[in-house]
Amino acid sequence: MSTDVAFPESATRTEPTARLSLAVSGMSCAACATRVERKLNKVAGVTASVNYATGVATIDATGDVTAEQLCADVESAGYGAEPVVAHTGRIDSAPEDAAVADLFRRLVVALLLFFPLADLSVMFATVPATRISGWQVMLTVLALPVVVWSAAPFHRRAFHGAKSLAASMDTLVSVGVITATLWSLDTMFLHSDRAQPAPDGVWDAIWSSDSIYLEVAAGVTAFVLAGRYFEAKAKRTAGSALRALAALGAREVTVLTRGDHEMRVPIGELVEGQRFVVRPGETIATDGLVVSGGSSVDASAMTGESIPVDVTPGMEVIGGTTALTGRLIVEAAVVGADTKLSGMIRLVEQAQTGKARMQRVADRVSSVFVPVVFAIAAGTFVTWLLTGAGAEKAAAAALAVLVVACPCALGLAIPTALMVASGRGAQLGIFIKGHQALEATRDVDTVVLDKTGTVTNGAMSVVTVSVVGAATVNDTAPVDSATTADSTVAVGNTATADGSDRDVITESEVLRLAGAVEAASEHAVAAAITRYAKELLGELPAVESFTALPGLGASGVVGSKIVSVGRLRLLNEQGVEVPPSLNRIVRQQERAGRTVVLVVVDGLARAVIAVADTVKETAADAVARLHRLGLRTMMFTGDNAYAAQSVADEIGIAEVVAELLPEGKVELIAGLQEQGHRVVMVGDGINDGAALATADLGMAIGAGTDVAIAAADVILVRDDLGAVADAIELAHATLRTIKGNLAWAFGYNVIAIPIAALGYLNPLIAGASMAFSSFFVVSNSLRLRRARFRQ
Repeated sequence: MSTDVAFPESATRTEPTARLSLAVSGMSCAACATRVERKLNKVAGVTASVNYATGVATIDATGDVTAEQLCADVESAGYGAEPVVAHTGRIDSAPEDAAVADLFRRLVVALLLFFPLADLSVMFATVPATRISGWQVMLTVLALPVVVWSAAPFHRRAFHGAKSLAASMDTLVSVGVITATLWSLDTMFLHSDRAQPAPDGVWDAIWSSDSIYLEVAAGVTAFVLAGRYFEAKAKRTAGSALRALAALGAREVTVLTRGDHEMRVPIGELVEGQRFVVRPGETIATDGLVVSGGSSVDASAMTGESIPVDVTPGMEVIGGTTALTGRLIVEAAVVGADTKLSGMIRLVEQAQTGKARMQRVADRVSSVFVPVVFAIAAGTFVTWLLTGAGAEKAAAAALAVLVVACPCALGLAIPTALMVASGRGAQLGIFIKGHQALEATRDVDTVVLDKTGTVTNGAMSVVTVSVVGAATVNDTAPVDSATTADSTVAVGNTATADGSDRDVITESEVLRLAGAVEAASEHAVAAAITRYAKELLGELPAVESFTALPGLGASGVVGSKIVSVGRLRLLNEQGVEVPPSLNRIVRQQERAGRTVVLVVVDGLARAVIAVADTVKETAADAVARLHRLGLRTMMFTGDNAYAAQSVADEIGIAEVVAELLPEGKVELIAGLQEQGHRVVMVGDGINDGAALATADLGMAIGAGTDVAIAAADVILVRDDLGAVADAIELAHATLRTIKGNLAWAFGYNVIAIPIAALGYLNPLIAGASMAFSSFFVVSNSLRLRRARFRQ
């Protein structure tokens, strides 16, 4: 029920905020991204963040701001922009492929012409006797396609930047290439006396300062294009996991029409509530509910779990998973952008389009870097002239400063690592909502685990069955034993445990009778007993005269026997005597935190059945891994202290806080933070939402509630606590990679620029060094794709 509320016109209102994404083209470095970001943030009501690595501007806009207006603002700054349509499950890689192909063509032309140009240019410049008639034209013909067509992207972006009085990395490259070309043309055609070998011989002339720099112009173009080409390929590779995830979606689906006729239609025509058929080997088209049929479903691509899951009518299935065996009829619950697959893809996209705090620092450095480099180059040129070295030496040193200082590596150091990490996380079933989540792991020292549904399976299971005077299921086990889901034990002997004579009853008979009665109940404990009995015995007999006893248990007639299943209080109210042996077992099981019910057959207490939420198989190993990482582990729960301590002891957690309300979890986490701890909270329930939001890093189990998933920073799709350690190790590996990239990027420029200014770096070698710097950063980031974590 909704109520419309009218506000007076004078009331202060909060403008609704819309999130928009723009694909920005034409950026060549972090300074370009900073320029676009600054341009967008000048628009009233707009908060923008531009990621250079992904080429995406993420914008929160209020009021009447439109995507078209924002695109126009970006274009006025000299870049291209178009709106990014909300994701529906499939990613188009065509623009990236086209950009890579264009760079490859320009690079091939540059390389094919560079090598003969370099040989001839060096020979003619250093050995005048080799100059044949028309040698100047020969060099010009070889150089112009490279410095004009191959370098066109640099010139175009530099020109757009100049129109808005802005400089970028492309400005450095373009100015360097044009300067080298014009100086060389002037030397060859107007001042041929410059083109003499240096006094110290040919090698010194090649290394130090040739007066003909056409090979430098072509070489810088080729090297920068090579860096851009490998950078573009790296971006495409970093997004391959995202595209692979998107490719899981079905393209077509077989729907059931009226009369149950099958019709094959495109996936876009499927609507909510419509039923569709999934045959063995086919991809489940969308999230839905199994109406009929059964199958093993391979969900490994979505969850990372290698073991197929058996689904039957009434169970939910996820779009993008694959049916392996039987035929299913599924009713579509959601379609298009609302599916879990599309939601996961959006999480990865958001993670890759965000901007980390460290990246903002690097961007600010890059934004002032280019003007500083121009100032250093100008100062280098003037200083060399003042020392009397001559215009040739001064021009070579200044040119080397320009081409060696391009801040490609600085702009790529952080975003490429974060992109690759997001893709690797998706492959591991770890979905990171933003870069802040990675940064938050830097000083994490405490991991808090919720119990129910996180450490445990979140569903009741039979743990122990203890039968008075019973033979076991196969009637061959020794007496004086206790029955569990894995083994069977009877208590007492063929007489009663307290010495009185009773009819011998087998455990299988107890389970058959108890399961039949509980099958008519809706209680979680009853469901666990019925499920266990069916697993062991198959179909159960029908119950008659069933009576539910709220808060106590249930009773009914099975065959000729009157059966009651319930708490100890039920037996007390019915006046049923409980043997001391069963009383002792009841106390033991309750101290272990388990729910205990007793089975009464024809007025005699026959058995104790203990039910509990069982611990996940991987929980103990996962906690051990967290300890090996040097992390403190704690467990918070609203459950009773006995149950909590039992679970904690089983998985190796020493610190437990039980019987907590949701606000209690929040207060404890806040208290840990006040003590200086950095806290990770792992949960799955509605009552975990506030705690997940309070923690420095919130992790939600993917099978958890929408509240938990919305509040968390990281979503673990795998129902496996080992994913917690995987996520932390991935974040640590990413931070190490980023630190290495930044150390290289800053260190390279700090060392290379002074060497170039001092005249020890030939402009051609400077261009190669700059390209290698970017290549190193990208290659170092791509190592995260092969990240393996210790178990």
